[in-house]
Amino acid sequence: MEFGALCLSEWEINTLPFSFLLNPTITITVVNGEDAVPYSWPWQISLQYEKDGAFYHTCGGTLIAPTWVMTAAHCISKSRTYEVVLGEYDRSVAEGSEQRIPVNPEDIFVHPRWNSICVACGNDIALLKLSRKAELSDTVQLGCLPPAGEVLPNDYPCYITGWGRLYTGGSLPEKLQQALLPVVDYAHCTQPDWWGSIAIRDSMVCAGGDIRSGCNGDSGGPLNCKASDGRWQVHGIASFVSSLGCNALKKPTVFTRVSAFDDWIAETIANNA
Repeated sequence: MEFGALCLSEWEINTLPFSFLLNPTITITVVNGEDAVPYSWPWQISLQYEKDGAFYHTCGGTLIAPTWVMTAAHCISKSRTYEVVLGEYDRSVAEGSEQRIPVNPEDIFVHPRWNSICVACGNDIALLKLSRKAELSDTVQLGCLPPAGEVLPNDYPCYITGWGRLYTGGSLPEKLQQALLPVVDYAHCTQPDWWGSIAIRDSMVCAGGDIRSGCNGDSGGPLNCKASDGRWQVHGIASFVSSLGCNALKKPTVFTRVSAFDDWIAETIANNA
């Protein structure tokens, strides 16, 4: 199966200069991002959990096939009931484009080597099988996945998106946020005075820096990078930031590198069709 076979070509994103402030918490959130152009990231989903009969946003994710969503393993709790919201932009209003699709507990697949007490050990990826197919439209599209093993060069421009907090301790934004984060390659990110080789594995990708990165997107949400053919590809899944604060010097935001898990993604979907 070719994931993202229907993903958009030349999907134009309206980008403006950004001012970056960073949130000194370990939770990955959008801080001083920019309102995204409505529905310009149509593979972005809102993962929501049920509490007292209502559903609440907890993480981002990516629609990678009509019945499959990719997110971070650390977003998943066995004790919770989840649904996925597609076609969302402004969470404060019913826009008419939303699709709310439940996820059955038995259809949540966390990477078998994920260790919840060791985020830096990697494998922070999970797949959710939707209880029904998503209806693709102008506002709901599949995200493209990069070729297996592909690693982007240093300073490659990417965007992170999500409904994370706009400032430390603040409320969640109503509208989807976006922020520009350049890739920090493995050689830089694993230097001893950066994250170091103990915290960073080659199955991860770092993005941003102490001024222009960190916390600019929901946990589980995509790191979107434009390929040479004009298509946007999801290269990362927002995973973790420094406990010293998202703006800690030489501690860029860390993502699960999607291209390192191509085989697991394909196998999981094929075995649970």
